[in-house]
Parts: sequence; structure tokens; C-alpha cells
Amino acid sequence: MNYPASWWRNMWREALPSGNGILGASVFGGIQEETVLLNHARLWHWGRKDELPDVSNTLARTRRLMDEGRYSEASWQLADALKGRGYETRLASRFPLAAIKLVMPCGSAFRQYSRTLDMDSGEITVGWLDGAHWYQRKLFVSRADDAVVYEIEGRDEAVVTGEIGLIIHPSDRWADTPEFKELERSVETGADEAYAWYAGTNDDGNDFGAVMRVIPEGGRVEAAEGMIRFEGARRVQVLVKVFVLGERSRDWARLKLELAELAACTSYERLLERHTALHRPLYRSASLILDDEQEDLRSNERLLLDAYEGEAPLSLVRKMWAYGRYLFLSGTAAAEEAEPFGLYGLWGGDYRLVWSHNMANENIQMMYWHAHVGGLGELVPSLFRYYEGLMDDFRDNARKLYGCRGIYIPAGSTPGIGVPNQIVPVILNWIGAAGWLARHYDEHFRFTGDLRFLQEMTIPFMREALQFYEDFLVTDEDGLYKMYPSVSPENTPLNFMPTDGKPLAHPMPTAINATMDVAILRELLQHLIEANRAIGGDPEDAQKWSRMLERLPTYRVNKDGAVCEWIHPAFEDRYAHRHLSHLYPVFPGHEVTRESNWGLFGAFESAVRRREIGAQSGWSLAHMASIYARLDDGDSSLDCLNILSRSSLLPNLFTLHNDWRGMGVSMNMPTAPVQLDANMGWVNAVQEMLLQVSPSLVKLLPALPGRWKRGRLADWRFHTGKVSLEWDREAGKFQAELIADRDTDTVVKLPDWVRSCTICGEEMQPSPLGPSYYTLRLKSGSPSVIIEAVPL
Repeated sequence: MNYPASWWRNMWREALPSGNGILGASVFGGIQEETVLLNHARLWHWGRKDELPDVSNTLARTRRLMDEGRYSEASWQLADALKGRGYETRLASRFPLAAIKLVMPCGSAFRQYSRTLDMDSGEITVGWLDGAHWYQRKLFVSRADDAVVYEIEGRDEAVVTGEIGLIIHPSDRWADTPEFKELERSVETGADEAYAWYAGTNDDGNDFGAVMRVIPEGGRVEAAEGMIRFEGARRVQVLVKVFVLGERSRDWARLKLELAELAACTSYERLLERHTALHRPLYRSASLILDDEQEDLRSNERLLLDAYEGEAPLSLVRKMWAYGRYLFLSGTAAAEEAEPFGLYGLWGGDYRLVWSHNMANENIQMMYWHAHVGGLGELVPSLFRYYEGLMDDFRDNARKLYGCRGIYIPAGSTPGIGVPNQIVPVILNWIGAAGWLARHYDEHFRFTGDLRFLQEMTIPFMREALQFYEDFLVTDEDGLYKMYPSVSPENTPLNFMPTDGKPLAHPMPTAINATMDVAILRELLQHLIEANRAIGGDPEDAQKWSRMLERLPTYRVNKDGAVCEWIHPAFEDRYAHRHLSHLYPVFPGHEVTRESNWGLFGAFESAVRRREIGAQSGWSLAHMASIYARLDDGDSSLDCLNILSRSSLLPNLFTLHNDWRGMGVSMNMPTAPVQLDANMGWVNAVQEMLLQVSPSLVKLLPALPGRWKRGRLADWRFHTGKVSLEWDREAGKFQAELIADRDTDTVVKLPDWVRSCTICGEEMQPSPLGPSYYTLRLKSGSPSVIIEAVPL
């Protein structure tokens, strides 16, 4: 990058991120005054958890009003009942642990400034020329030593002078609130010639804080007013360790000993080497090259300016794929202490972040879609640990909100708060979170083949999700299931929108048989039947679930030829919305495909093409890109990413919820919150264009955009193995290699432009699905299967 963080006031939005999955650091890049913001996965505050009252009696009243056609009134029954009982649960927020504050004098106006992130190592470098002297600062967050490692150096005859310490990060929006003032009063700092220390007290009574070790090479050092001053040093090494849920005096002493030991035996280079030994295998677990192999040295700022011309450069598309993966592996971890990847990762810089909770009606799912195909499946279990830790709340919710067994998962949650919190119908009345999350349990089993995980985690979770439906469902006069209230997040049917065109203060989402709700339940039943078969379970269970499948209503198609968002005819489709929930059977699900139901597939295609671009958000553009990929339309998929790069992408390549400048290509919210779900959605969209995997079908280059003439990928995953491939459309070149981790039978679809090919390896036969499909039998431990185009 050619610029430091520059967003007015909230400069953390444009910082460069480093992290080890638990501890995060954000580098602003200022020369004279530098800020490095520190975050920890377990640091949350300002939540409130009330005892959930039993309001299950409202369900009958809600349904009676809906039966009378009084949908708007019915919509508020549950929310009003909770409010009437004084229920005021609110979600917690992540917040900054501390900031490293560094001040260095400048002798001349800077020249040749650069701020770089090496994603292969997680190292951030800030460099500049001051007169005749070159200065450089380097930082990474160590996976091996759980510490921030920072080094400041001058080149040739340059010497390093300045002061450094730990401070509370100033608040941009909350400085005058009582909560922030109380937090600020709890802060204590100190320093001597070797260490600086910092602590504050959270609202739960626990302390959090950090200790810094400063190690100059040459020069003089002194402590003053909580800062460490150094003068005339050749370089200065800084090591920082943090604590949460602790007690300051005890943890300060412990961290000083750990830092002394760390400083005594390792250099910056050795610490970086130890870290990269753990970081690099994750980052390199999959690879992608688009077009030429030459490295594009254009800065982020230049690439974004080029994207403004209409198309994101190929190097930006590929960089965003790599960057999303980098953010993911830096923002969550396999360790027990890790949290699921959040909307701000580990890099939020305010004290009440907008939408920093875990949101399960789209966002948290999007952040995990890419993981297994990209070889990052080992980082997925933090998602399951998080939701498993809230199961008692979820069971209580089902009983007290709806009088049902099983689990009800509210769309939003934060650690320790799994009860309803956003008390509005658009969120509260949606029941699909548990079923949608069950897909992630099922996918994890299919990619790992871990039967113990299937028996102990996947099936129990799916059974409890289904128990809720078993009690919640009713049947209509035709004997089919009627699911109500039923919500298509977060949309209002067109015939319930104000006729004067004014914005609706609260959506009226409470309908009957939302397409998404039916699709989630159908998928859940199918996955349970297959899982039951895999473990040799009770056949009577499978028969019961099959009978339930037969009672699900079929999807409806409207007069425009588009699949309806609500199956019940009382609700009209509204295309001006960001959520694409009713497309679930095409993506992320695999229920409706070109191969399985060509006619219905076309109705889903019509539905996505009718969505209005001006109503989209950053994350919905990424979601739409994956849908178009499933529709085999790579050019439309890529165009969604082009629009995203022009509307909701910051210079540090963080994605935003929306544009904020009135450009007319996405929503127009002044706050434009950082939401890294679109970063992850970008990764998935690129992967869906090049590889699509389902339990019975592997599609190679299914939605290759016309601009991607050539490229190669390596070590991407399908459910039971790995695939690498290389292509050159202009030369007619195509070569794919598939390697099995487990014995499997599957169908492989080649690109339509590969008219003839040779196949070497395991047994492979033409498939009845068509001329580009082949039935493949792969065996673990056998040589790989090579598929190669034959020039015509």
C-alpha cells in the first residue's frame, strides 16, 4: 500500500491485520505517531442476559391472527409478549484490549512510504525515507509464542529514537458514555526501563491487559509517565503478551517472566521462523494462479482505481481470494480458546461495534463456506464448539418461545448469550438457524470422514434441530406441512410494503411456508436419513423422516417465471432486497441442480436475475456471486465481484456492509460497518467458479469466466480427496489430477469446451448425465487419476 490508514477518525478500519487466531494486531502505519491496536478473541463486554420468560402461549394467538389474514398484527405477538414481561437481553460486543503507542521524531518530510502485508508469513512492514535515512518497522503475531513481535530499525547510519508504551485506545463514538468512562477509570499503566504494563477491568469484574518488553540494541533507555523512551539505538525489539479473564498483578508478574524467557533465547528472525512454520502450511494449503504467473506489484490503491474503470484486475481477484483465506486463518484457530471467525475478525477498533455479534441468518455461514474446499477444514471446529456451548440456552428457547422440544437458535448470539436478544419480528420469528447450521456439521463429516464426529456431534445436533420442527409443524387441509410463522430473512412481501413508497420502519416478515424454511427442513431430513444409514441406525427413524419429506410442500413459481420467496400464495415477491434466502436449494444447498431438475433450476435462475443491484450489500454481492457460479454463469458471478470491488472495498481490502457515498450500486448507510463476511464470500465465489463439490458430483471449471483464459489451482478439496488442475482456453489445454483420501464413487463433470480427453488411473466410465460427465471410482492409496484434454 502507498498510504497509511486514513479513514477519518476510525482509522482502524484501514489498518493492516495480523493475528494467530486468538490474538490480533492492527497496524495503522503512521510515521511519527504509530498505533498498533490489540484484540483478543475472548474479550467481550456490555452484554446483558435476562431470564427468558415463558411466552409459548403466544404461538396459538399468532397463528389465529394469521389464519384471519391479520399478518402484520400477528407478526408482533411474540416480540410484544417478551417486551411486556420486561425482557431486555442485549448482545455483548468485542472491544479493543489496548493499543501500542509509538512516537518517533521526523527530521524531514517522508518519501518512498510503503505499508505491506506478507500474507505468506503474516508480517507487516512499514518503511519510509527520512532525508537520507531509511527506516523500517516490522510486526507479526506469533502462532508459536502467542505474542506480538515488533521491531524498529534504521538502515546504514540511521539511529532509532522515540518512545513506546501501552494505552487505552481512544473511543471515537463512546467517549462520553458512562460505560466507557467506567472502563477508562479502571485502566492502570506503568513502565520501567525494560517493561511497560497495562490493565483494565471488564464489566464482569475480571481484568484484562498486556505487558511489553523493550529490548534496544545500543543507545539509551529511560522510563517516564508509563512510556519507555529510547535514543540512538540501531534497532529496538518489542515483545508483547496479553491476558484476559485475569487479575492484573498476578498476570503482570507471569507475563514478565514469559517475556524475559522469550527475549533471552530468540531473535526477531528466529521468532518469525518459529511462527511461519505453523502459519505457512495453513496459508499454502491450497493455491491459485489466474492468467500469468508474473507477480503484480501494483499497490492496493492502484488496483482499486483500475477496478473503478469497470472490472477488477485479475490480480485483485486472486489477491482477494488469498487475502480472505489469510484473514480466516489469522482470525480463528483450532485451539480451544479460539472463537468462531467474527464479522470484524480480531481487528475491531470501537467499544460498541456495529453488528459485531455472530449472526446465523447468513453471515456466520458465509464465513465458513470456503473452508473445507480450500484446505482450512481444521479451523472449522471452533464454530461447533461455540454453538455446542450454548445448547442449554437453545433448548430453553424452544420450550419457552414455542412450547417445542429440541433447539431454537436465535439469529444473533455472543459468548454466553444464546437467548433471544433482537426483539423484533424480522429476527425473532425466524426459526431456521439450527437447520442451516446443521448443514455445516454435515459438511464437516463428509470432508473428514470422521464417524465419531458424525455419531457424537452431527447426528445429535441434527436430531435436536428436527425435534423442534416435529413439534412446530402443523398440516393443512391437503395433509401437507404448514410452517408458520415463517420468515424469509429479512424481507417483507411486496403486498405488505407501504403503498406510498416510504421506507418500512420494521419489516413484516411473518408469513407461511417461506421457501427457505421448507428448503432447510428438506435438507435436514435428507442429511439425517443419510447419516443414519452411515452408522447403521434404526431403519424406523429413516422411514419416519422419509414420510416427513413426502409432506413438505413443493416450491412455487410466480408469473415472472421466478421461484417464489414464499410458497403460500398470500405473499407477493419483492425483488428489491439484499437477502437471497429462497435460493437456498441451489446455493448453499445442492437440492436443485441443472442435472436433477432443469425446469425448476431455470426458475431459480430467474429469481436471482430479478434481484435489484441497488438493494444489495457487500455480503449479498458475494453471496450472489456464488449463486451465479452454481448457475454455471461465471461472467455474472465475476461481475458481482467487480461491483463489490467498486462499492464496498476499502484500500486495506476489508469489505464493508455497504457503500456510503451515494453511488447507487448497493445500500447507502452512512456508518458502512466493516463486515468481513464478504471477504470470505469472495473466496467462496472464486472457488465455486472453478470447483463445485457435492456428495455425488465434482464439477471442474463449472463457471469459468471468459476473462480467465488460463490458470491453475492445486490441492483444492472435494469430499474424499484433492484436485489440482491447469487450463488454457486459447490453447485448448486442460489437465486435472484427482487423488483420493478415501475410497469413493463419484461423477466428474469436465468443462463443456473439453470435447475429447484421455483418462489415466482408476476406473472411469461415461455417465448417463451427458457427454461431459464421467463416473469415477477412486481408491485411497492408488495412483492419482489424470484427465487431459486431447487437441481436436
